[in-house]
Amino acid sequence: MAGKYEVSTQESGPESSPVQPRVKDLPTAKVWAFAVGQFGWALLSGIISNWLVYFYQPDAETVAQGQTIFVPQGLVILGIVTVVGGITAFARFFDAFIDPAVASLSDRSKSPRGRRIPFLQFAALPLAIVTVLVFWSPVNGTSWLNAAFLFVTVIGYYIALTFYCTPYNALIAELGHDSKQQLNISTTISFTFIAGTAVAYVAPVIWGAFVPGLGRVNAIRVTFTILAALAFVCMIVPVLAINEREYVDSKPTSEDTLTSLKQTFRDREFVKFVSSDIVYWVAITMFQTGLPFFVTSLLKLPETTTTIYFVLMTGVSVLFYLPVNLLAGRVGKKRLMLVGFVIFTCAYVFASLLGSGVLGAVPAMVQGVILSVACAVPMAVFGILPQAVVANIADASSKTTGEDRQGMFYAARTFAMKMGQSLSMLLFTGLSTIGAASGSGAGYRAAAVCAAVLCGVGGIVFAFYNERKVLTVLEA
Repeated sequence: MAGKYEVSTQESGPESSPVQPRVKDLPTAKVWAFAVGQFGWALLSGIISNWLVYFYQPDAETVAQGQTIFVPQGLVILGIVTVVGGITAFARFFDAFIDPAVASLSDRSKSPRGRRIPFLQFAALPLAIVTVLVFWSPVNGTSWLNAAFLFVTVIGYYIALTFYCTPYNALIAELGHDSKQQLNISTTISFTFIAGTAVAYVAPVIWGAFVPGLGRVNAIRVTFTILAALAFVCMIVPVLAINEREYVDSKPTSEDTLTSLKQTFRDREFVKFVSSDIVYWVAITMFQTGLPFFVTSLLKLPETTTTIYFVLMTGVSVLFYLPVNLLAGRVGKKRLMLVGFVIFTCAYVFASLLGSGVLGAVPAMVQGVILSVACAVPMAVFGILPQAVVANIADASSKTTGEDRQGMFYAARTFAMKMGQSLSMLLFTGLSTIGAASGSGAGYRAAAVCAAVLCGVGGIVFAFYNERKVLTVLEA
């Protein structure tokens, strides 16, 4: 039974099937080539996660700087959900149900080039193009046509992202042939993930250089077009550099989509992990979406300061990558992730106090620095370990069931991520309207408090994950 982690054994003898030669371990150079693909899609993801709401639901400061309001800003559902919030939440919710279908297609693929690489090749260009189109509203003014266009392009973005990321993530478990290799691959792609996300945060500096000649809106669009072109080149690198059949020993699964999904969610340890992951993604997405607003509305600093803080956060976080990798092998991934949950929770509480009387004696710039440094350690932890945890669970399941459904495990995790992001968009865009007319920033403070509470809940749920049980199966 899946989820019980009982290792099945078979007696070997003269009539046993011959042992297949082990596939090659992925060389370090190709690990980095694989990681470059992560840089590409992380850059595109960072553009959408960090700047979509900022572009389409601007605050008073950005409107004063020349930002056009493209979609109606009124509340539309129960006086809570904004147009932008409803569109982005529905798109992620809809796409969450695409993940299992894509995972099943990948798991069952019989392509001579492998089960994963052909999907990366197919999805890279559409993903780059649709990311740019998200910001290219057809009407230069407030219009429901722009809202409809945004709805279609955001859905297209998430579908294209799924076709790239689900097979890509499945390769973490398949290219890494044991827990240590999987952890090392996860660590490497974490460098490129945070680098891609950091480049996305640098966008205001880039578009600032174009504003005098193009105006604010067109400067932003040109910036995202340049970044998307760079992302496309990076996403193609794993396709060109890695011969999947040379490094992956797996067979197409025989299960249909529904059966594979059911078996995946029968894995008890995975259910514990993914339940905490949903709550974590609600919290982290609210924080990422809110950071530009925390800077401009709460700290009253220029929007380019967001880039400074994120570069600082990224730089400090990278310093902890190697220690996290080493400590995970000694004290376990679970303990480090629980520490990460605690630090993130405290950091979100601090974010709710930015620019308030409580921190009145601390200069605004310093408050942002404190927040950035505080978030650096958990960023390193969650940038590396969750992917490795899923790889461990997927491999343990493969040993006990005989089905190589790594794609479905990562799809299920992505499903949880997108459900969390959907809820986050509803919560953030709704909460951010509190006190919007007065410019008090009360809504952004409420969003930070909400993120703190949810992050704490996620940590409590993850405390029930039995890491020892999973690793025992892998070591058997």
